[in-house]
Amino acid sequence: MAGKTTHIEQIAFLKKIEGQVRGVQKMIEEGRYCVDIITQVHSAIGALYRVEDQILKKHLDHCVANALKGSSEKEKQEKINEIMELISRFRKTG
Repeated sequence: MAGKTTHIEQIAFLKKIEGQVRGVQKMIEEGRYCVDIITQVHSAIGALYRVEDQILKKHLDHCVANALKGSSEKEKQEKINEIMELISRFRKTG
């Protein structure tokens, strides 16, 4: 698809998160203190939120901005609806 946004730079962050999750698994296997495990889980969750924020920002900066610049009113409204649905979904799960 022409103009498709890539998220290559998020791969490094995701690999780091993958390592954090493996670390949590190891902590559990070793019977580490619950508070220490929870702290590491929270750290991994925070890192995932940062990746999510980066991807959302890129989507807004590129995909949505381009749609609002030169698209038909229908396409503009579709992008706005897409973002509103995403926000609504975040509120339900976040």
